[in-house]
Amino acid sequence: MKIKHILVKHEFEAKDIQKKLNEGKSFEDLARDFSLCPSAKNGGDLGDCKKGQMVPPFEKAFLALKVDEISGIVKTPFGHHLIKRIS
Repeated sequence: MKIKHILVKHEFEAKDIQKKLNEGKSFEDLARDFSLCPSAKNGGDLGDCKKGQMVPPFEKAFLALKVDEISGIVKTPFGHHLIKRIS
């Protein structure tokens, strides 16, 4: 499945981005503006992700998503993520 994500260091940053998403801001634009991941330049696009490729909390979250659904805040050793399933 194809996914995108936004990675930030602190939970309060993720909550602020979540608020912006709820206000109708573009996930891709927010990824470009705020994500710490190199994927930010591509709107957070991580491409095809399969079971076993990501750390467990991240994987559990993206496997539970429906197409076009955005996760809640997911904490991993890398920081705090918002994940969007594309396909």
